[in-house]
Amino acid sequence: MVKRTRFDGESCPVARSVDVVGDWWSLLIVRDAFDGSRRFGDFQRSLGVAKNILSARLRSLVDNGILETVPAGARHEYVLTAKGEALFPVIVALRQWGEAFAFEAGEPHSQLLDRRDQQPLRPLEVHAADGRLITAADTEVRKDR
Repeated sequence: MVKRTRFDGESCPVARSVDVVGDWWSLLIVRDAFDGSRRFGDFQRSLGVAKNILSARLRSLVDNGILETVPAGARHEYVLTAKGEALFPVIVALRQWGEAFAFEAGEPHSQLLDRRDQQPLRPLEVHAADGRLITAADTEVRKDR
């Protein structure tokens, strides 16, 4: 078995984030948690992932503080923590990128709607501290040494 490369010692926040939630199963589990999945069987039915893989990803998400387990009768459920809830903009950004680039024009896909007015969300934007809209060309990475 190939040993997984770890990024938890990196100085880059993107690398450390990928270390925690960078594999597709973890992000899809988080997506499903936002969509209301709470039980192991809910995640398994939605994702169709092997039980051993799902168990490992759920355990990792719990160990990393993204999900927590709460009692639910004789079993337990998985719920997003505040740290997990903070991934909402990441999921929305991936969804919006997918809507823009992963589908042919007119191809049907799921939509994320504002519960109050049933309208799609506005595209996410990145703003500078002073409020102006910025792009990647307007930014730089300053590496601590």
